[in-house]
Amino acid sequence: MPRIAVNGTELYYEDSGTPSGGSATGQAIIFSHGLLMNCAMFAGQVAALRARYRCIAYDHRGQGKSAASDMRCIDMETVAADGAALIEALGVGPVHFCGLSMGGFVAMRLAARRPELLRSIILLETSAQPEPAENVGSYKKMNAVARWLHFRLVAPRVMPIMFGQTLLTAPGRDADRAAARAMLFGNRRDIWRAVNGVIERKGIEEEITRIRVPTLIAVGDEDVATKPEKAEAIAAAIPGAKLVRIPRAGHSSSMEEPAFVSNMIAEFLQGLIA
Repeated sequence: MPRIAVNGTELYYEDSGTPSGGSATGQAIIFSHGLLMNCAMFAGQVAALRARYRCIAYDHRGQGKSAASDMRCIDMETVAADGAALIEALGVGPVHFCGLSMGGFVAMRLAARRPELLRSIILLETSAQPEPAENVGSYKKMNAVARWLHFRLVAPRVMPIMFGQTLLTAPGRDADRAAARAMLFGNRRDIWRAVNGVIERKGIEEEITRIRVPTLIAVGDEDVATKPEKAEAIAAAIPGAKLVRIPRAGHSSSMEEPAFVSNMIAEFLQGLIA
């Protein structure tokens, strides 16, 4: 799959192309992943939706297979600008933009600042607030270990932040646990730069009140990284936003409950057409 030069970097992306079943809508969905993950976290959604929509999933700069960065802090303003530039470079706008966690930070910024690029946004396990003060110290310590030693040393502590207890402990989920572990433990040595961007991000609570594109907000009921009240606050701030709680999911619902998330997205998008 290709890389594309945008906004002074190269982003890796995967494009399902023309819908295999014929497009009833002629519309595209951009999938934007969370910190410490990559575009593969949306594999279930792409498989479920590609027959009707052109599905494009990409890796943020400094993550996955996208180009490295020399920035000490890959800030959210830069990452959001990358997302806008990707839409423009591919010529697929306006799009439905689905962002999980960090990807949600991008989606909200685009919806508030570049609404002409969007048809709707889908926000999964995300927050409009800055990183809670009580998290910053421990996250910085783990990030220092990742930077100077290796991310694998902190990955076991990160697993219960990124995934809910159902996936981590339920019988019959061995394959899912292995996939989650492989993605998390496979992070690059320079991932600390992207982590700084999330830790140091500014809140956009006031900015999101300007969002007018159709908005679906969903959160796993086991999410401890961005707890459900964060999603509730976003829903209260955006006129007409729809809020869904995802059972048995933590901070990575697209991987933990892929069928639920895919069906939820399909229903939301179909409702926009009807």
